[in-house]
This record gives sequence, structure tokens and C-alpha cells, in this order.
Amino acid sequence: MTGFAPASTAGEPAPGVILVGVDIGQPNFDATLDELAQLAQSAGYRVCDKVVCRRRAPDAALYVGSGKADEIAALAAAHGASEVLFDQSLSPAQQRNLERHLKMPVNDRVLLILDIFAQRARSHEGKLQVELARLRYLSTRLVRRWSHLERQTGGIGLRGGPGETQIELDRRMIAEAIQRTRERLERVKRQRRTQRRQRERRGTFTVSLVGYTNAGKSTLFNALVKARAYAADQLFATLDTTTRQMYLGEVGCNVSLSDTVGFIRDLPHTLVEAFAATLQEARDADLLLHVVDAANPQHPEQIDNVQRVLHEIDAADVPQVLVFNKIDALPPERRPLQHRDVTELEGRSVTRVFVSAQTGEGLDALRAVLADAVREHLFMPNGDGGVPQFGTIRIPSNDPRFHP
Repeated sequence: MTGFAPASTAGEPAPGVILVGVDIGQPNFDATLDELAQLAQSAGYRVCDKVVCRRRAPDAALYVGSGKADEIAALAAAHGASEVLFDQSLSPAQQRNLERHLKMPVNDRVLLILDIFAQRARSHEGKLQVELARLRYLSTRLVRRWSHLERQTGGIGLRGGPGETQIELDRRMIAEAIQRTRERLERVKRQRRTQRRQRERRGTFTVSLVGYTNAGKSTLFNALVKARAYAADQLFATLDTTTRQMYLGEVGCNVSLSDTVGFIRDLPHTLVEAFAATLQEARDADLLLHVVDAANPQHPEQIDNVQRVLHEIDAADVPQVLVFNKIDALPPERRPLQHRDVTELEGRSVTRVFVSAQTGEGLDALRAVLADAVREHLFMPNGDGGVPQFGTIRIPSNDPRFHP
């Protein structure tokens, strides 16, 4: 199986899936499989049931033991599920063995994310990025994609001697496709570099929105620049970078604001590499607005995951403002005392702003923080090597109201 079945169309029931999570002691194990369920639903699938098991180490053949595999097969039959989805990455051999044992398609989290990206990409650049990641993933799965591995007849003059195997031909074709896609993406990168140089010559202050997927980045982007970027309550609603000019009356100038792709736990490395052109916007920004879903109880772990990706793309040293979004969804006792303060992030003091992009609460405070950042960038460079604090007021660390 090279991918997922197509999502259901109007009038057709969504294909059912069984979700499987295996706890082998990893610190970020999702015992509820809630995020995997959100991913599956975002891709157009119906979650029939969830299976969680614990092992000291993955089974070499089936990842789960044969007994647990039989249990999964029985659940799939009882619910009429047509596919099994693992929260962990499977090796090609494990995927092949599971499909033979369960007699149905088996896929993992990586391919699910790739499938969502393929559905959501709209721009030429986004489609190229997804295609590159898909080709890289497929190149590791060729060993199980072909049953016709007999050797081809040799070419002219070889008198029928041994030629390339089918899998060798496939690998060469995949390698050539990867090279072509890389070259096309490199042209896109050059175009983006030209655009960035133009902004630099104009002296435009650049701001990029980053954060965990579904934290509300696109909704916040729309609220700040009055744009109509697509926003939805689902994972990876936005893949393509959108850049708009935002006028800050407090400093009498425009800033360039970009909405970028959301991050997620265990974001496949192939996707990080493929989206390097898009993520370059974050790396080259003057300021990052790190958007956090304040109402999500897992937001500390989500912040850590975003920071790991920022380190991976060499953007961890870009000054940040933590924007805690969706405060309208917080109970009264957890609402912040005021809309801005200072907190610690990886040993550095950073400004924190509390907003609701949905209702508009706190957006004036955020615009004031952006105006302060522009002033410090243009007129008062931070010469001590630290991160500018943009004139914020520090909240005592023992304040009981809101301390994630």
C-alpha cells in the first residue's frame, strides 16, 4: 500500500480506521491517542476504536506482539474498519508483516501527516514540498512495494545477461524524481531570497507566526492584517506561507507579517527538510510570534516541540514573543491578570501576551508589543546580546492566576 485510500466524498461514509499506540517508555507518548485521532479526522477518516499497549521494546516483526495483532484484527472486523493506523513510525518490514497478518492496509503517523499535507497544499511551492517529502518516504518503502523482483532482460549486446532488477529501476526513477523536485524547489528558494532582499532594502521589519498546529495562527493572522487566509479548527489547516503588510500606527510604518506551517510532535524530518523554503521565513524574521493554545492542557509540551523544530531550522536565536491565544476558552480562575508580562523560555526572558484572536481581546496589547519591538529594532538596538523585552511589566512568579 503506497498511501491512504481517498477520503470519502459527499454521500459516502468515511473509511474507518483502528488507532494503535505502543508505549515503550518514550516521554511524549500520547496514552489517549487524541492527537492521532485529530490527524485521522483531518484526513477524512472515521475513528472506530483505539488500542494502547505497553512493551519494553517493539517487536521486530510486528511492532506489537502476535496476540495484540490478533486483537487488532478482531476489532477491525467488529467495527468494519478498513485500515489500521499506528502512532509510531513503522519499518518497511514491520508494515509488510502487519499487512499480511491483518489482511488490510497498515500505515503510520508519518504517512498520515504526508497525506494531510498532500490534501492541503495549494500553491506550486507547497505541492513541490509535499511531493519531495512523499518521494523520500516512498524511497524507503520500495522493498515492500513490489512483488515482481525478477531481473529484467539485459540490453543490446548483453546476450540476455543479467540487467537491473525492477527494484533497482524503481530506485533510480525515484532518485531522479527527487533530484528534479529539489531543483525546482531551489528555484523557489531563490525567488524567496530575492523577495527577502527587497524587503531588507526597504528596511521592512519582518514578523513570522510560528507555533503548534491548530494553535490559531491563521485566525490571529487574519485578525491582525484583516486578511482572508484559510483558517479552520483542524490540524494543518494552513500549509502555504502567506505574507501581508500590517500598518502599525504607533510607529507610523508597515511591518511584514507571515503565517507559516504549523509544527507537531514528531514532525517527520523529511517534511522539515522539504519545507525548508517555507520555514526560511521564520529563520530570517526579525521577530517570531510563537502562538500557543492557552486552553490546551498539553501546551507546555507543545511549546517544547516547537522549540525543537526551531533549533532544527536554525531559528532558535530569533527573538520571540509568546502569544497565548484562545484565552476566551479559559475558565475565569485561569484568566490572566493582564494581557502582557515576561516569562522564561530556554533560560531567556521573553515577552508573553495573552489574546483571543476570535474575540479580539488582547490584540491591542499585542500590537503595542510589536510597536515596541520595531522601535527597539530601528532606534534602540539591544547591545547586551539579550532578547529585547519591549517595555513589558514583569508578573511575580507566584501569581496564582495563570502560570503554565
